[in-house]
Amino acid sequence: MTFPVVGMVGGGQLARMTHEAGIPLGIRFRLLSDTPQDSAAQVVSDVTVGDYRDLDTLRAFAAGCDVITFDHEHVPTEHLRALEADGIAVRPGPDALVHAQDKAVMRRRLAAIGVPCPRNRVVADPDDVVRFAAEGAGFPVVLKTARGGYDGKGVWVVRSKEEAAEPFRAGVPVLAEEKVDFVRELAANVVRSPHGQAVAYPVVESIQVDGVCDTVIAPAPGLPDDVSASAQQLALNVARELGVVGHLAVELFEVRRPDGTPAVLVNELAMRPHNSGHWTMDGAATSQFANHLRAVLDLPLGDPRPRAPWTVMANVLGGDFPDMYPAYLHCMARDPGLKIHMYGKDVKPGRKVGHVNTYGDDLADVRERAAHAAGYLRGTIDE
Repeated sequence: MTFPVVGMVGGGQLARMTHEAGIPLGIRFRLLSDTPQDSAAQVVSDVTVGDYRDLDTLRAFAAGCDVITFDHEHVPTEHLRALEADGIAVRPGPDALVHAQDKAVMRRRLAAIGVPCPRNRVVADPDDVVRFAAEGAGFPVVLKTARGGYDGKGVWVVRSKEEAAEPFRAGVPVLAEEKVDFVRELAANVVRSPHGQAVAYPVVESIQVDGVCDTVIAPAPGLPDDVSASAQQLALNVARELGVVGHLAVELFEVRRPDGTPAVLVNELAMRPHNSGHWTMDGAATSQFANHLRAVLDLPLGDPRPRAPWTVMANVLGGDFPDMYPAYLHCMARDPGLKIHMYGKDVKPGRKVGHVNTYGDDLADVRERAAHAAGYLRGTIDE
């Protein structure tokens, strides 16, 4: 039997962890990376260094691959259509992926299929932002570039016409959204294969700091079973309606209805493995990375159920100490049950350089262990 070749566009940590998950599956893995120093390029043996925005480069890379997938959403849509026209399996395909690439397209489609979202519309200029605010609850208003934003980039919370000028300087469409008074942020992660098999992971709580994911708790503490089930079903429905193949992360706001009962609104979509699913590497029977590969190859999907009552993921951000190795040794010795995943990146302040996973029966203990390890590695605590 000849095992298939998966080509992944993008050489970041998501590609690195996807490659790791593919090793026991026996697949062959090819990488299109921006530089030889990228996180995944350090560990993948078959690497093409090139520009994913160049169609000829993409075509040459795709030759010999059974399927193309991604660790980011930035490949031009028209290039993906050209690959499909060449007979290359692209998963997720351009008709699905555009909903993660373009927030305005996403909002229009979600509204058309009845998915609850914050009030929103594309705005033309700062005066139009003022009109949008007047149509609803007034300022503040959230402005987002329709394409290109991530980890808080391309997002502004504006409180006046004057503050609204900045997002328009890039010359790309701008989406205005109401600023939601949410209780907390959640994420529903699902995986869907070409023939329609799908699995849903437990809904998680995602704690953001300065627009960047800091901690993920699986499952979301205190979330009523009916709300959790409806959020999973919502994500599965979105995956089906948009034709997603692979992993889909649906970022959610938990809000309160007028009667005080909880509900959810969709914030963002990501059609690739996602930070809110990193806990699955150690906390689920099948990780998001393994199931993404299974899906894009149309293999039977793996069990998404958790291994322990609680799993906590904490991102490791760079601090003022570029050499993390002594802290890494300390954390391993202090907590032998700790799972540390490092990305091979140079340490820079605020940069994601790894994450830690902890799991167990006691949520308070699991959270403390994850927070301590992430803080010690960053250098914000020293005991």
